[in-house]
Amino acid sequence: MSDDVLEQVTALIDADPRSGQSLLLYALVKALSTAQGHYLYTLKKLRELQPAQRLLAYALMEQMAQGLNETQAWRDAVRRMDEAMSRKY
Repeated sequence: MSDDVLEQVTALIDADPRSGQSLLLYALVKALSTAQGHYLYTLKKLRELQPAQRLLAYALMEQMAQGLNETQAWRDAVRRMDEAMSRKY
């Protein structure tokens, strides 16, 4: 499941990195990737996600709780998301 969630989020961001849904999920992924930042994310932002994307957000948080945000698969997915977000259109 962990790779599937990361792939879904990466695909969503890659398809439209400037959409509000992509930006919200990207911010969550970046927050969950930074333990030194104490995983700061305004939970109120979850209200702005569509139900399907909110489920992805919950799954990402569960992965962090299991320590999966410290794996190479997570880092690889974040790198791909970073690349998508930095593309110029």
